[in-house]
Amino acid sequence: MASKTSLRVAETKSSVGLKGFLGLLSFSTILPLNIHTTIHEMAKFSWLWPIIGGFIGIMVGLLGYILLDLIHIPPFVAASIIYSFALWFTGFHHLDGLIDFGDGLMAHGDPLKKIEIMRDQRTGTGGLAYLIMVAIITFASIASAPAGLIFFILLISEIAAKIGLITCCTFSNSLTNGTGKSFVDAMNIKMLLLSLIIPLIIAYFTLGTLGIWGIVGGLAGGMIMALVARMKFTYTTGDVLGASNEISRMISLVFMVSIPFLI
Repeated sequence: MASKTSLRVAETKSSVGLKGFLGLLSFSTILPLNIHTTIHEMAKFSWLWPIIGGFIGIMVGLLGYILLDLIHIPPFVAASIIYSFALWFTGFHHLDGLIDFGDGLMAHGDPLKKIEIMRDQRTGTGGLAYLIMVAIITFASIASAPAGLIFFILLISEIAAKIGLITCCTFSNSLTNGTGKSFVDAMNIKMLLLSLIIPLIIAYFTLGTLGIWGIVGGLAGGMIMALVARMKFTYTTGDVLGASNEISRMISLVFMVSIPFLI
């Protein structure tokens, strides 16, 4: 009887764990998985976010490969379609965070006042400005990527985006409420190092040192965002984490398309 009870408990925990991971996948994409779970359960799998980023990167990379390597449409047109698809496939969640982050960053007042402005539904000049800047640089970087490497560059950039997100979590202070709290509390340096193992292997065996630079770009983006959050808001909110995804992707792409010209 005791062994059967233990087995049921183990199965229940496994089911809850699977729901948590699938919930995070559903939260990160537009896939209609219909998973009913909590933010707290999803946050337990934050360290696996780069793996979800890899899945997103495969989808985005395949589109890039089809447009540039198979159909051979102009790079600027392809870049606009690829970037739009990446934003759409991730449900515009992180883009919304970037806009709110820009509004908060440009606001005056104490940290809590700036957080209130981030949570305001209205969009201000700061949000639009940050959206335009990040979008232009990301678009230009995709358009500048070599067609023969586009699949791997897009793959690594989406992995790096999620690395930036969890890096920001690792070095941030959590607010007492909001969706960002569970994710920030779930990450630490040991978990971050563990989450880097597979991405670094993928990066090295696909693009060599160029891929490693892409991962470094994601790490840099996350650390910068954590530093900015500490300086401007004291705490890291869900909007800051969303912005870290977009900014880390951008920096990763800039590194991968620029480093060959600098060395």
